Amino acid sequence: MNAFHFWTTAITIAVVLFVVLHVVAYMILVERKVSAWMQDRLGPNRVGPWGLLQPIVDGAKMFLKEDIVPSHVDKVFYIIAPGIAAFTALVALAVVPFGPTDPNHPERYQFVIAPNIDIGILWTFSIGSLAVYGVILGGWSSNNKYSLLGSLRASAQVISYEIPLGLSILGVVLYSGSLNLERMIDWQANFGWNAVYHPLAFLTFLTAAFAECNRLPFDLPECEQELVGGYHTEYSSIKFGLFFLGEYTHMITTSFLFAVVFCGGWHLPFGLTAGDAWYHTVLKFLSILGKGAFFLFFYVWVRWTLPRFRFDQLMSIAWKLLIPLSMVYLVAVMVIREYDAPLWSLTAASIALFLGAAVVAARQTSPPVIHKTGKIHGIPAAS
Repeated sequence: MNAFHFWTTAITIAVVLFVVLHVVAYMILVERKVSAWMQDRLGPNRVGPWGLLQPIVDGAKMFLKEDIVPSHVDKVFYIIAPGIAAFTALVALAVVPFGPTDPNHPERYQFVIAPNIDIGILWTFSIGSLAVYGVILGGWSSNNKYSLLGSLRASAQVISYEIPLGLSILGVVLYSGSLNLERMIDWQANFGWNAVYHPLAFLTFLTAAFAECNRLPFDLPECEQELVGGYHTEYSSIKFGLFFLGEYTHMITTSFLFAVVFCGGWHLPFGLTAGDAWYHTVLKFLSILGKGAFFLFFYVWVRWTLPRFRFDQLMSIAWKLLIPLSMVYLVAVMVIREYDAPLWSLTAASIALFLGAAVVAARQTSPPVIHKTGKIHGIPAAS
């Protein structure tokens, strides 16, 4: 167990908050630039060179805009809801490594706010899931039917996708022998990345994380075509900005979780990070940051690639596909672990279950049939 050093921890918290807040600001610029690139246009380019000062202007606008509180809202919950969304997302970062860690040498500096927490990933899931309370309170306290529907969608969506999110990492926990994120990295440094051995769990985790972050194609709580703006319809100024801060911070947290749990964290293959020299430390730091940045880009990439699901489709994916598939895969991992089968059998089990699920889904999906009367059967009626 690491000895607690107040000033070291305080400085680490300050640096992490400073970096996260600036990453959130510039992630909005990245979002706009990537969307412009994918749609063959320029994007923001007027404020500063290449538009690099645009996030500063947007942030200043958030603070300087008139802060309107509608007369019909429940003011107490209306005001604290954005704070809950942002606070829980930031606190969930406490146990996520952002650089090299070494649980075997606790006297060294660990690139994490709270090192060697034995329930690390459980802490991240439990605290991160509390962010939905901010969304629910914001929608309910707004006293607006569109906001209320958005918050109800958020509660159903997050509760549903928390189940496959948790199930997806249980196989990883069985092999690493701990909920400690640093020990998961240590296991992968010795045996290989979990994304190779647990590809099905990785895809399940990836899908559930998109739903947890309310990102397209799972952004039903703020679907503007149906709900005007969803749970934040009545919000403006800095309170609206806090909701955005919570969403983008959650994206940062899950991006680093992808890197830590499934992609080896700071580890690189071919022994590139096997050493204690200063350049190995720098390479480890750049490795985990690069992996986290890639998954952040992937969030943006998917947003401008896939269309939004209908709400019934969103629920079906969770309850009819991801949850049963995750439970069957967990049983398979337990059997493989019990009989001490080789690690490649985990990959084989993932591929077999994935192909089996695809075959079952294809058999259940029948093409529409057009009868002589002109009626089409096999297409669901519009709701």
